[in-house]
Amino acid sequence: MDTASEFEGIDLTRYLRALRRQMKKIIALTVVTSIIAILVAMSLTPIYQASSTLMIESGGTKVVSIEEVYGIPQASDEYFNTQFEILKSRELAKRITEKLNLVNTPEFNPYHLANEKSFSFKSKIKMMIYGESEPPTDEEVFAATVDTFWESVNVAPIGKTQLVMITVTSKNPALAMKAANAMTNGYIESQLEAKIQVNEQASGWLQDRLGGLKEALTESEKKLQQYREENNLVDVAGVGTLVAREIDQTTSRLVEARSQRIELGNTYFQIKNMDFLTYENLSSLPIIINNPLVVTLRARETSAELKKSELSKRYGPSHPKMVAAESDLQAVRDSVGTQMRRIASSIEREYIAARNKEESLQQALNNAKAQAGAINSKEFELNQYVREAESNRELYNTFYSRINETSATSDFQTVNARVTDPAVLPTKPVKPDRKKIVIMAVFASLILGMMLAIFLDILDSTIKNVDDVDRKLKVSLLGIIPLMDGGKKLNKDENDNKVVRAFVDGNQHAFSESVRTLRTSLTLAGLEKPAAVILLTSSVPGEGKTTTSCNIAQCFGQLEKTLLIDADMRRPTVAKKFDFPAGTAGLSNAVAYPDTLDQCIYTVKSLGIDVMPAGQIPPNPLELLSSKNFRDILTTLRGRYQRIIIDSAPMLAVSDALYLSTMVDGVAYVIKADSTKDSMVKTALQRLDDNNSRLLGVILNQVDVEREARYGNDQGGYYDSHGYTSNNA
Repeated sequence: MDTASEFEGIDLTRYLRALRRQMKKIIALTVVTSIIAILVAMSLTPIYQASSTLMIESGGTKVVSIEEVYGIPQASDEYFNTQFEILKSRELAKRITEKLNLVNTPEFNPYHLANEKSFSFKSKIKMMIYGESEPPTDEEVFAATVDTFWESVNVAPIGKTQLVMITVTSKNPALAMKAANAMTNGYIESQLEAKIQVNEQASGWLQDRLGGLKEALTESEKKLQQYREENNLVDVAGVGTLVAREIDQTTSRLVEARSQRIELGNTYFQIKNMDFLTYENLSSLPIIINNPLVVTLRARETSAELKKSELSKRYGPSHPKMVAAESDLQAVRDSVGTQMRRIASSIEREYIAARNKEESLQQALNNAKAQAGAINSKEFELNQYVREAESNRELYNTFYSRINETSATSDFQTVNARVTDPAVLPTKPVKPDRKKIVIMAVFASLILGMMLAIFLDILDSTIKNVDDVDRKLKVSLLGIIPLMDGGKKLNKDENDNKVVRAFVDGNQHAFSESVRTLRTSLTLAGLEKPAAVILLTSSVPGEGKTTTSCNIAQCFGQLEKTLLIDADMRRPTVAKKFDFPAGTAGLSNAVAYPDTLDQCIYTVKSLGIDVMPAGQIPPNPLELLSSKNFRDILTTLRGRYQRIIIDSAPMLAVSDALYLSTMVDGVAYVIKADSTKDSMVKTALQRLDDNNSRLLGVILNQVDVEREARYGNDQGGYYDSHGYTSNNA
């Protein structure tokens, strides 16, 4: 079953009726609780609160920068949270307790003489638990006072600001104001004292540290000077720069010499590989051909060749001019060859010179590098001494400066907090809120009363109304019989003829109409299978079964010939109700002596019915009812009467009714409203069902119709205030 179906299965009207049924009790509980709440609220001691506001800044006013000495961080959540915790600390509460002498205040000192009664009670409890009986020491009294005051203080930061509110709760408004202001002032004083203490500690530590730093500085300077003297160092940086410059110049010259040697080397090795230094061989070398002198001579050679060529066109080989031209040409060529061989020889000398120069420069470079390495080694060691000396000097100067700053500001201390809104004298108590207490008490008692009403209704297993019959028993309801005379139970005085003759007298209109409705229901229940003989029974005695039998018989007697039989031979009451004389013969006599049947039946003309009382009480009623004579008598009576109403013993008391249920045409089960438990009725009905008895339905007897109408039950609408029918069923 899902949640929706479960919710649909909840009968809310049932709980509403339960609340209406218990409304007087709920109201009574609410009224009593409200009165108690008012008395308690009026007796409570008023409590006052005083609040002061403190602004905590990220740092105090600084004359000089000595944050490192104080260790004050910049604005941060951690810093403000730390200050809040200091405000909430027990140490600050202890300071205020001592300053205000709260030990003499009964409110905060649980051991004060004014609290003697409670103190004695606590002492007794302590003795019972720990077996201690010694009075508290002064330290214990003071500690208890601090704890009590500490619990009355509340520190609450105001969001997204540097403000914090300190609230003190007390029965004394003046004391609350005084304590709240003392808390803020105590915090400021504690911060100032803490800074002074830190200042003093810092100064002492700096002084001690400064002496050691001075010794370290002197020692490092001595080592630096000694190293310089041992290595004859004046300006290592200048020497290093000179050597570095020399290395750069030598390297540059070495590169030029190497380039020259490589260039000359190529030509030199080509010349070395020539067999002969002829004109043709040397002409293949660019360095020789491009020599300016060779270029000039070759130009002269070209001019001589042109001149010879021109003369050869005019003169013969033997002509003097041709011979002179040939001689000039040969002379020029000899000069070119001589010059080319001279250049080749000079190239060899230049190559050897360039190689020697390169080797010389390489050696000079190696020497310069070695010298630079030695200088670097000395410079490294020297720098170590210099750095050590400078570090000691800087540290010494820093500490010396801090000492001067600390000494200069030792008499000028500021705090990073100030009071922005001091506490004022509270005029109204914060608690108790008497109005709220009373309202909550009324509301709580009302809810509790409603819950108890619903809970009692859930626990109530009696059959009270029509809804209970449908919900708990799930059987047909033949009708309801209301209370008579404004609520007097029908069985209050069963010997009263007024109760027995209620239907015929007609004074109780609601009662008469309910009996007619019951007669109609019994008639309709027997349409398919007529129920001429009807047995009335109940679960236990006192449910009005006999009275109902008498009145329903009278109702049937108006229409049919009706006989009322009292089959309850253990506690017979019909004879008494009809004022029959004691010892009047009845059912037991007729069963024992069938011939006397007519003498055992009495006609009550005023009621229009015949009545057969129980007669003499037999020792074994069940055996008498199960005899053949009883069956024969019942058969005989069926032929004489149109309707027979049998009043039997209760179902759960004896088995008489269970046995009789098998001999009648139907059973009408009487239930006393708001009295009989459903478990008893279910047990009896189950026994009838197991015995295959025909159950016509149940009759709900002695129903307080007016009350049920107030509670909203359906049967409440059957009768108006005068008892007349407004809705015949």
